[in-house]
Amino acid sequence: MQRINSYNDRFRRERLRTLGVILLCLMFMILAGVAPANAVRLKDIASFSGVRNNELVGYGLVVGLSGTGDGTTSEFTIRSLTNMLEKMGVSVNPATLKPKNTAAVMVTARMPSSARPGSPLDVTISSMGDAKSLLGGVLLVTPLRGLDGRVYAVAQGSLTLGGYSAEGQAATAQKNITTVARIPNGATIEREVPFQFNKQEGLTINLSGTPDFGTAMQVVGRINSAIGGNYAKAMDGATIQMNIPPKFQNNIVPLMASLENLDISPDSRARVVVDEKTGTVVLGGYVRLTKVAVAHGNLQIVVSETPNVSQPGPFSQGQTVTTPQSNVKVKEQNNRLLLMEGATLQELVDGLNSVGATPRDLISILRTLKSAGSLHADLEVI
Repeated sequence: MQRINSYNDRFRRERLRTLGVILLCLMFMILAGVAPANAVRLKDIASFSGVRNNELVGYGLVVGLSGTGDGTTSEFTIRSLTNMLEKMGVSVNPATLKPKNTAAVMVTARMPSSARPGSPLDVTISSMGDAKSLLGGVLLVTPLRGLDGRVYAVAQGSLTLGGYSAEGQAATAQKNITTVARIPNGATIEREVPFQFNKQEGLTINLSGTPDFGTAMQVVGRINSAIGGNYAKAMDGATIQMNIPPKFQNNIVPLMASLENLDISPDSRARVVVDEKTGTVVLGGYVRLTKVAVAHGNLQIVVSETPNVSQPGPFSQGQTVTTPQSNVKVKEQNNRLLLMEGATLQELVDGLNSVGATPRDLISILRTLKSAGSLHADLEVI
């Protein structure tokens, strides 16, 4: 009997332990929040204050080109080359310079706000003059400045291109663009941005894309549920203000790590985007139609002219004349009538395909549906 009781007690303890683990998992899921359907991470649809790139730009010279640099018509290249040589103690006459192996360029880079002195940056070099190619060039020391005019980085190095060009007297061959190059880790940061991320008293979250109040309130709810308090508040459909919880004061990095991975299901208005230049049509998932009848058909008329020559008989004193002969062909496609009522996106696309609508026809049909008030979506033509 004692052995049976001991077995029963051990069985109860195992059940209680298993039940405790299940309850703990359920509590964790409730506190963390269940990920909504079609969820994306918050950091994929939003930007945070204090986390941004700073644009840097500079003017420099690329040397070592094989006769593909700026010609004598690029006066700013000649002046820049003259000033550089004079600073090095070389006196030259600008009129005698022929900078075929030199090109004036603009150097651009993006410096993160968290970058520190000594960190490397990738830079992009773009030709300003009439240089044909930057292949084989070397960028001379170029200071990179911010919008405040201060120097934040210095760039120099050999250029890398993703293409080539070759030409002769009667033919030219080119792959990709040869007047734009890059230098990986070609710049070194000399001064950091005067900003302390952890000292912020609040965060501003800006939602990308079209502002939507439903998405903004969803983000607010997810943040407050994850932190455990009413710290976030929506200012409009695209901006959320958030106070820093006391336990994260002067230590915002752990808070950011948890906020960036929150699952959000973005919402938006129904929209149809049409690109007439390429015939591309993109329909959003919430596009709906009310009761509507769509008739689609093509009328093709071909008129061809075949001139005939009328030759007079011998010794008839007549003249040779040209008589026109017109051939007119009419071809009309009479596709069946298609009825759609409360159609969804898939039903709309399938229905239009069933009547043989091409992308160009689809653009005309969508415009007509919008004019008739049957297409319940924003129609945007780009």
